[in-house]
Amino acid sequence: MSQYSISIYIVEDDAFYGAMLQHFLSLNPDFEVKKFSSASMLMEALHEKPDVITLDYSLPDATGIDLLEKIKERSPDTKVIVVSGQNDIQTAIDLLKKGAYDYIIKNENTTDHLWITLQNLREHFVMHKELESLKDEVARKYTFKAIIGNSPAMRKVFTLMDKASSSNITVSITGETGTGKELVAKSIHFNSQRKAKAFVAVNVAAIPKDLIESELFGHEKGAFTGAISQRIGKFEEANKGTLFLDEIGELDINLQAKLLRVLQEKEFSRIGSNDIIKTDCRIIVATHKNLLKEVKKGHFREDLYYRILGLPIHLPPLREREHDVLLIAKYVIDQFCKENKLPVKSLSVDAKKLLLLQPFPGNIRQLKSMLELACVMSDSDEISPEHLDIIMPQHIDINDKEHLTLKQYTSRIIQHYLDSNDYDVNKVAALLDVGRSTIYRMITSNELLIPKKSAKPE
Repeated sequence: MSQYSISIYIVEDDAFYGAMLQHFLSLNPDFEVKKFSSASMLMEALHEKPDVITLDYSLPDATGIDLLEKIKERSPDTKVIVVSGQNDIQTAIDLLKKGAYDYIIKNENTTDHLWITLQNLREHFVMHKELESLKDEVARKYTFKAIIGNSPAMRKVFTLMDKASSSNITVSITGETGTGKELVAKSIHFNSQRKAKAFVAVNVAAIPKDLIESELFGHEKGAFTGAISQRIGKFEEANKGTLFLDEIGELDINLQAKLLRVLQEKEFSRIGSNDIIKTDCRIIVATHKNLLKEVKKGHFREDLYYRILGLPIHLPPLREREHDVLLIAKYVIDQFCKENKLPVKSLSVDAKKLLLLQPFPGNIRQLKSMLELACVMSDSDEISPEHLDIIMPQHIDINDKEHLTLKQYTSRIIQHYLDSNDYDVNKVAALLDVGRSTIYRMITSNELLIPKKSAKPE
């Protein structure tokens, strides 16, 4: 039996006709067929929830309409095809209104008609199963576990994401370019009650100003020059799901008033139409700008700012995520090697230290690009500093422009002294007046990196 087989129950009180249908349909290896001669026998087996039931309209113990209602009540997803000797249009209409999938007349063409209908149904079931499988795969991809990080800053982000997923509150995500704002938005959607519906993303900055209104709200044919057909807007596409407005700070000031009204009233009209369309979509916005500053400059409406603020989630830049860079680096390297059928690779100690010293203005996007290139350039199972497209710093500059914490400066200073003193922990501890146990603890937690042969206390 195929993995895409469908179960078919034949309900027919004519023993010969029922046996004929069963034999005929069983010729298809994708059809798993059972036969029942009465309504009572079918109802006893209905808990098995077959995919399809072919139902004789005239049974000795039930009428076709009564039995159809009972089937749809107990197994609503089962498709019911009524097979009847009555060529009565009103009966067919009544049955279709009650939920019958098709109405087939018993004649010399019955088997052909039934065969075509069942083949179409099988294709429908296959598409449905594949779609559900795809949805499950996407949901797994966008679990919170797909976002790599264990720093205090990211643990706070995970807490806020969990709260956002358990409600329909508007979410505003801020952070520098490349910090993963869309990934966070998708993860919130696919962990929410709306996960079975559409996630629709719109990059406001990528759409010309004169087209953004049509993109969001749609238009009717002839609404403006070039509108050669009706267009469904993103608000309609995202109905019952989530609409993600990326780079919301780039939205034209004149369109902000209309967006505000839609968010407040939950209704809109397509361009060129007066018909009101109700919308029920969850809104997530993202921006790399400080919207409050944009409000003060007059570039962003204050009322819209407070309407979309909702639950704010700020994604920290990579340089403020401590040793998350190494966790992300390992994941990126493992995934790239797997997808490109390359030998498993790892970062050398010096390569790890080099990554930890970088400010990464392009954040995760920059790190990913750098590591993928390094995987290709490395001919061994190790990625060394020369494979990374950055320059190894020769000294620690405390007066640089990076905004580091005291803990990060401390790590850099101790790392610099270890590098300069052949990783002699005793000597560095004495020079800096730091306890050896402190240094070993920082080595164990990957805050400091030294060759493995030097990592053990004497």
